[in-house]
This record gives sequence, structure tokens and C-alpha cells, in this order.
Amino acid sequence: MSHTTERPTGRAPGSPATPRALVPVLAFAGIVVAVMQTLLVPVIKDLPQLLDTAPGDATWVLTSTLLSGAVATPIMGRLGDLYGKRRMLVASLSVMVVGALVSAATSALVPMIVGRTLQGFAMGAIPLGIGLMRDLLPRERLGSAMALMSSSIGVGGGLALPAAALVAQNTDWHVLFYGAAGLGALAIALTLTVVPESPTRAKGSFDLPGALGLSLGLVLLLLPVTKGSDWGWSSTTTLGLFAGSVAVLLLWGAYELRAKAPLVDLRTTARPAVLFTNLASIMVGVAFYVVSLVLPQLLQLPESTGYGLGQSMVVAGLLVAPLGLTMMFTAPVYSRLSARHGPKVTLIIGLLIIAVGYGAGLGMMSAAWQALVIAIVLGAGIGLAYSSLPALIVGAVPASETGAANGLNTLMRSIGTSVSSAVVGMVLANTANTVGGVAIPTMHGFRVSFLIATAAVVVGLLLALCLPKQRAAGDHRLRASSEEDASLERARLAAKADEAVTA
Repeated sequence: MSHTTERPTGRAPGSPATPRALVPVLAFAGIVVAVMQTLLVPVIKDLPQLLDTAPGDATWVLTSTLLSGAVATPIMGRLGDLYGKRRMLVASLSVMVVGALVSAATSALVPMIVGRTLQGFAMGAIPLGIGLMRDLLPRERLGSAMALMSSSIGVGGGLALPAAALVAQNTDWHVLFYGAAGLGALAIALTLTVVPESPTRAKGSFDLPGALGLSLGLVLLLLPVTKGSDWGWSSTTTLGLFAGSVAVLLLWGAYELRAKAPLVDLRTTARPAVLFTNLASIMVGVAFYVVSLVLPQLLQLPESTGYGLGQSMVVAGLLVAPLGLTMMFTAPVYSRLSARHGPKVTLIIGLLIIAVGYGAGLGMMSAAWQALVIAIVLGAGIGLAYSSLPALIVGAVPASETGAANGLNTLMRSIGTSVSSAVVGMVLANTANTVGGVAIPTMHGFRVSFLIATAAVVVGLLLALCLPKQRAAGDHRLRASSEEDASLERARLAAKADEAVTA
């Protein structure tokens, strides 16, 4: 296997010529991608009527985006390592824009699913952006930059909720997709103007059999996770797909271990620092999505239920929006904490704050202001946790594998949110009261959902405690994470020492 790196002469990572606007532009691209995930949340309940289809079929509009995003994330990360992260970032955003325009031009189910599938491909932009930051930024800026990029998923989701609700409430719902296409086009233009291509390349060829095997295994896994409540968790279809996913992923793993240039280096992935970070990422993904599912419904339920807070769609979105905003504002806080204590400790602190937020939330569901407090506390905890994940991954893999490794980590978060959606959806459905033929979620269901999130956080804490001990980055720099980086660091220090002697 060869994952060595080529550094062309020209702009070196962290050189003064690196544009100051690089971080905001990449973070904006991440936010635009995240918008795709929550774009239709305000109109979910109306999709069957809007698309003139059955409720079970309408859910494919959401499922298709999830599946394509899960498949595209590790693949685009590896393609970025091989052929250029900026190039693949622009390609991901371009496919998203095409998908948004397809969805904007139709009210039929099948074309809508096609458009939403294309939009999901943009999820690869998150690990590509993190990889570009690692390759181009000086070390003193890298920690906070990666924290902001990693949190962009929550930021975009939080900001999209009130904006999408406002649009859906006052204009034709297709405007949501035209707006998304416009944001995507702006992100492409800014990327082409501001972001230079990464000089770092991995040698080797693209592992097409590995990509096909991973794609099939993920689809077989995530399809029953997202549709199990509709098909029945004990149905032949659900169990058969789960069994098929296990078989395919085992065969895929055996192939990857023998491949000369695998899509995913499983030996690197098995390192404790990478393995436990990825497993903890699943738990953080579960915790993040629970609040996104519960609070909007609680806020919008009518007060006549005895526990609903009776807020409009727009007001509910505004009250949940601080979840994403707080995640964004925790990036500089993360940088200071990580510089002093390391990303492992910062991850643990973030998970503890999430646990406090959900624990307090069990008794704080009776007023709109309480929902706002829950969103802010959970946003702070999730922001710290999400910010820690890329630093842990980057600190454990070679530079030439950054895109693929962060792609896999982003995939782990997606699996967490998928599991969260399925489990919480099942809980709310099984605990709902039927009034006038309509299933109404109950307070008991909301509290059970919060308990599930708390349990996921506890598991995440145990996994985080198993991470290898790391030195704190007291000089605000990430440690060299590969033989190549270590050599570069030694060369830089030697050159600095020579300059001092000469002086």
C-alpha cells in the first residue's frame, strides 16, 4: 500500500500567501451543505400532499439524501486525497446545485427523489474542507478553523430551520430549492476565487471495487435503519437487509485489507485514537439529532394538548436556531481549551455539557424560554464535541489520508443521526396518542427520547475516556501526525536554529 505524499514546489502549507478568507469561505460551504439536510423539515408533514403520494413514499425524499450523503462522504474524501481537495469540493457543490434545480422544477415524486439524491452528494464537502485547512493553514490557526468547519453542520441546520420555515410559510415551497441552488452557486464562486488547491497528494489509484462495496454495504445498512419503522423492525425485508449489510461489509473489509491502495486504510482506522474517535462520533451524532427532532415538535404542538407550547413554525425555528449559533461561537472556546488540555479533554467536556443539557431538559419542557435554554446548552456541548473530532482524527493519520479519514468520521456522525432519527421516530410513534385520526406525540415520548440521548452521551464518554492520552497543544499547534509531518517540523526547527546561529 502506498499513501505517500507529493508536495509540488509553490505555495507551502501555512505560508503567508494563504488567503485570510479561506476559513470563512470553507465554513460557508459547510453551512450551505448542512442547509440541504434540514431544508424540508418545515414541510415534512405536508410532503405527501405536495407530491401527491402516499406518506410512506414521501419519506424517500429525505431518505435518498441521507443515503447518497453517506455513500459520497468517504468516496469524495479519497478522491480529494488523490486528485485535489479543492477540485472535489467544487464538484460536490456543483452536483448539489444541479440537484436543487431539479427539485425546484418538479412536484412529482421520482424527479424530486433524483434531485434530493444529487443534493446529498454535497456532504463530502465537510471532510474536504477540513483536509484543505490541514494542508494550507499554519498550525496556530488550524485548531479553531477545523472546529468551525466541523461545527458547520449544526450551524447550517440551526440557521436553515427558521429561514426555511419563513419561506415555506409565505411563498411557494419550491423557492426553498431555488434559494439553496443560489447559495451553492455562491459557495462555488467563492471557493474558486479564494481557496487555492492543496499541494498534498496521495499516490496510487482510486479503489473502485472498494467504493462499490462500501456503497452497497452502507445502503443495505442505512436503508432498514431509516425505513424500519415503516416496514416493521422484525419484517423479512428489514432483517434481510441488515444481514446483507453485515455480509457485504465483512467481504469489503477483507478486500480492503489486501488492496494495495484501499479506499479506507482499515489498519489506520483500527488505531485506538481513530477507532474510539469514530465510535464516539456516532454517539455525538445521536445526541445532536434528538434535540433537532424533539424541540420543534414540542414547540409547535397546540396548548390544548396540555403540554404543547403553541408556537408558530417560524417562532419554533427561531427558538431552535441558537443550537447552531452556539455551536459556531464555541469554535474559539474550543481552540483555547484544546491548546491547554488537548482535544481529548475538550471532547469529554463537551459530552459532559450535553449530558447536563439533556438531564436538565427532562424537567424543562413547559415553556418556550426553557426550550431556548436547552438549545443553547446543548449547542455549546455539541459544538465542543464536534470541534474535537477532526483534531483527533488529523492527529492520528498521515497527511495524505486526511480527506478519506475525515470522510469516514463524517460518515460515523451521519450513521449516528440516522440511528437517532429511526429510534426517536419509533419511540414517538409508539407513545403517541391518536386524536381525530392524527397521531400526536406525547410528553412521555419526548422524555424517553431525551433519556436515549443521555444514554448515548454516557456511552460516548466511556469511549472518549478510552482514547490514548495526548499532550496538550500548549503553543496552539497540532502535533505532527505522521512521519512526513514530523520530518517537516524537524526541518523547520533546524532551519530556525541555523538562522539563529547565523544571526
